[in-house]
Amino acid sequence: MKRFLMLSQPNIQIIDLSHNQIRGTFESSTSNVTSLPGVEVHFGSNQFEGPIPSILLTASYLDLSDNKFSDMTASCVTSELHSLKFLNLSGKHVSGEIPNCWRYLVSLELLDLSSNAFSGKIPPTIGTLLFRMETLKLRRNKLVGELPSSLKNCNSLKVLDLGYNNLSGSVPEWLGVSFPNLVILMLQSNQFRGSLPSQLCHLTHIQILDFSVNKISGTIPKCLNNLTSLSQGGNSSLTIRHSFYPSISEPPISEPPMNAEPTMYAEQAAAPPMPSDYYEDDATFMWKGRMSAYKSILGLVKRIDLSSNKITGEIPNEITHLVGLVSLNLSRNLLTGHIPSQIGKLQSLDSLDLSRNQLDGEIPTSLARIDRLGYLDLSINKLSGQIPTGTQLQGFDPSFYAGNPQLCGLPLDKICDPEGNGRPNFSSNEENPDELITQGFYISLGVGFAVGFWGVSGSLIFKR
Repeated sequence: MKRFLMLSQPNIQIIDLSHNQIRGTFESSTSNVTSLPGVEVHFGSNQFEGPIPSILLTASYLDLSDNKFSDMTASCVTSELHSLKFLNLSGKHVSGEIPNCWRYLVSLELLDLSSNAFSGKIPPTIGTLLFRMETLKLRRNKLVGELPSSLKNCNSLKVLDLGYNNLSGSVPEWLGVSFPNLVILMLQSNQFRGSLPSQLCHLTHIQILDFSVNKISGTIPKCLNNLTSLSQGGNSSLTIRHSFYPSISEPPISEPPMNAEPTMYAEQAAAPPMPSDYYEDDATFMWKGRMSAYKSILGLVKRIDLSSNKITGEIPNEITHLVGLVSLNLSRNLLTGHIPSQIGKLQSLDSLDLSRNQLDGEIPTSLARIDRLGYLDLSINKLSGQIPTGTQLQGFDPSFYAGNPQLCGLPLDKICDPEGNGRPNFSSNEENPDELITQGFYISLGVGFAVGFWGVSGSLIFKR
């Protein structure tokens, strides 16, 4: 590694050693190179160990993901970090508290520290100084405490993923008003409590909203129809992409020497800026009961997941205005009332999970008109009546309707009453135990009385 860094001359723009099996540590005296301004460094998916040398953080683009680095505290000893725009340190080995060195990383646009063992609280300086940051990923760590209010200063955020930690406190109102460009908000598997603030309805660009597996109570905000992006079908982009320029400024234009041709330097002055590189965001979440990762088609995924909380009340009718929704998961809550009758307006819906609530009434007939529905779970509720006839609804496994005793019709074995009163007809394919016990009792009683009466009376008459 020492030999490689000595090759880092000013004219090198990209250093790529990613996806190998390179092992070892970085020595503090690796070379006479003191900084890597404007350089892209790709060391991801290797076996590098030990602390991260500060020289690497002087690059403009730094990918150290999927290695065995153990500490990044030593990286903050230098103030020459102002050119770093992209830092990916996701993996499984970095531990300790997140270092408080963000006052130097003033140009940072993407920070990914996910899937590590960071502990403690989120440093408030992350929000105080990183005004340009568009993506912040701290998922799958051991972070605790409340969200620092300084995060609301990151007005350029498009992706905020803090899922799978031990963060607590109420869901702050400023989440809905401080990030006008937010596309992905994932706070699942934490300890957030209280109700969902209505200010979340101001997130007009939101496509993924995930608060699942928390301790959230209260009702679902009725203003969800204000989520503009979810209220529109389709998407112009398959991916959620960020562009960045490796160099923080344009290369200076040299002064023309005497007796030089003026046209040559005119062309240099008019030269276009360096083309930007792109980073495509990815996201991992529960989809149809399985953990799935999305990147190449992440832009098409529009979902709301409020499952595994303590949310009460009814499902607001306004949710049927979100015609762009691809997935809706409200399972494992305390929801009551009926399923909205106009739920069939969600024609883009591919996955719907309302299981393990206290929903009652009949399944809306409009649900059968969602042709794209590929996953449905209505089990363990208080639904009744006949399952509406439709290609999709009859094709699901009966277990997705189980736990609703008053539900009948295919694919269940309970055939509905032919009189159309919406009650199961037990006499067709299934015996009604109460009815057979009552009928058998009266038949046996009559036969027994007749046999006993004529047996005694017949004996007396015959004897006489």
